[in-house]
Amino acid sequence: MRYFVCVAEELHFGAAAQRLGISQPPLSQQIRALEEELDVRLFDRTSRSVKLTRAGLQFLPQARETLAQADRAARIAKLADSGEVGRLSLGFSPSVPFTPYVVDALARFRAQFPEVHVELSELPREEQISRVERGTLDIGILRAFSPLALLPQMQVLPLQCEGMMVAMRRDHRLAEHDRPLSLADIEGEQLILFGSMNGAGFNEMLSTHCEELGFRPTVALEADSFGTLVGLTAAGLGITILSRSLARLNVDTLTFRPIDMPFSSQLVLFHLRDASPTTRNFRSLIEPVGD
Repeated sequence: MRYFVCVAEELHFGAAAQRLGISQPPLSQQIRALEEELDVRLFDRTSRSVKLTRAGLQFLPQARETLAQADRAARIAKLADSGEVGRLSLGFSPSVPFTPYVVDALARFRAQFPEVHVELSELPREEQISRVERGTLDIGILRAFSPLALLPQMQVLPLQCEGMMVAMRRDHRLAEHDRPLSLADIEGEQLILFGSMNGAGFNEMLSTHCEELGFRPTVALEADSFGTLVGLTAAGLGITILSRSLARLNVDTLTFRPIDMPFSSQLVLFHLRDASPTTRNFRSLIEPVGD
């Protein structure tokens, strides 16, 4: 078909052969083979001229369109193989979209791979793990306060390890402390925490270490979303404990104080070892950082 288009444009077999970089006899044979396959004559040939037949004139734009579509299909296949087109499904814990580190990586990915459709889903920890294991989710990103129990076919990339901050209204008594707080300082305080499903193990770790100090934390309210957690805290209904990077939130009525904790907040990314090209591309753009 490419040979036909070239001859149709040159209307000269010798010139077409030279343009294609082949000799004239094979070109003539290919055109005859095409005419035999179509069972129609495409060119009127004489010793002095070559002209398109009525059928050839009608066939030419269709041939060009077919070749253009074939080129597009080949391009799409190459882009898909390199992860430059397709789909990336990413799950995350409630506070992750408020983490600048992750948001910046998503922005870089969208800028570098604009033809990849990104699907974002806020999911509890166990559902993220289950979906990645089943292959219905490409990547999971969550906060962990204890090691993740994952299958051997999963791969984990630690992204960020950071300390914790206590968030409270500006008029709260703990807001006056210049020194870092300790777990003992929150004894008797009304705590606002994520529910256990979204807490990534934080609630259990907090309870364990508080009990070692001789008291049980008072959980006054549980929030299903990060916005609710911050809103209830800003309203003065209690205090909450957040990862350090989330202390960048600009909420007028809130203040943040560091707290010494016997454990840290780990931001981790995980996916199947046999990752898709789009998954590998996203991973290459999100580099681990220090404390």
